[in-house]
Amino acid sequence: MQLLTPSPKPQTPARLRRDIDTLAHFIEVYCRDHHPGQPVAQIDPHVCEKQGLPTPDAELCPECRRLLTHAVVKRSHCPMDPKPQCKHCPNHCYHPTYRQQVREVMKYSGRKLAMRGRLDYVLHLLF
Repeated sequence: MQLLTPSPKPQTPARLRRDIDTLAHFIEVYCRDHHPGQPVAQIDPHVCEKQGLPTPDAELCPECRRLLTHAVVKRSHCPMDPKPQCKHCPNHCYHPTYRQQVREVMKYSGRKLAMRGRLDYVLHLLF
């Protein structure tokens, strides 16, 4: 059994980008259904540029933009190698409020995307 230990080496950019894009898509599905009629915009591109990432295409309300911004920063600074799913991580870096919001988003969007036939996202939730 391999123990998860903090590591100073950075995550692979492709894996980090995929994780951020997946989370952005989940949050966008949740936002579209739970916050209709609110003004939408992308997250601040400077946040992603500082992390060396492209800005996700998600159009989100202010509350969901804050959640995604928090997730981008926390995910890009994750010290774990290999990176576990956040729900299985021994060191939770998300603020408890954001952690609960991400749980709600994943639960709702996972079901919604599964009903649409997006099994690739369901597999992301499970593994």
